Amino acid sequence: MNLKEIKEMINLMNENDLTEIEIEREGTKIKIKKASSEDQHGFRRHPPEFKVEAIPAPRAAEEKSVNDNPKTSKGTVISSPMVGTFYRAPSPESASFAETGQVVEVGQVVCIIEAMKLMNEIKSEIRGKVVEIAVENAEPVEFGQTLFVIEPV
Repeated sequence: MNLKEIKEMINLMNENDLTEIEIEREGTKIKIKKASSEDQHGFRRHPPEFKVEAIPAPRAAEEKSVNDNPKTSKGTVISSPMVGTFYRAPSPESASFAETGQVVEVGQVVCIIEAMKLMNEIKSEIRGKVVEIAVENAEPVEFGQTLFVIEPV
């Protein structure tokens, strides 16, 4: 993580009125927390201060394997690998990457998650039929939130 990326995270916090953000990337976990500068009456005396903490990421042995997708009674779950905004298509005019009932292949893009103005393609890790699309287009998603349920074929 470089200084520019940290400044972008702080701008993201200010734009979305967030008081805390935690991001893990490239084996480094960063937590940014806005210090409270309001007095007892709710008036701000000073501009907000930011604290940046580097938290060691879990070791590789502790992390889940890419193929360890959670299973449900309906099929295999594709979860969000990050916090962001879920998009079913590359643009509003384009067709969706995946529809319910459609068979997707390994490595096929099933959606995009926008995080910090970066578009991240999410690909299927299994071949199967889309049983459920758990998120509506342009909705915010959390890390680990179910996006799709895929029934292996």
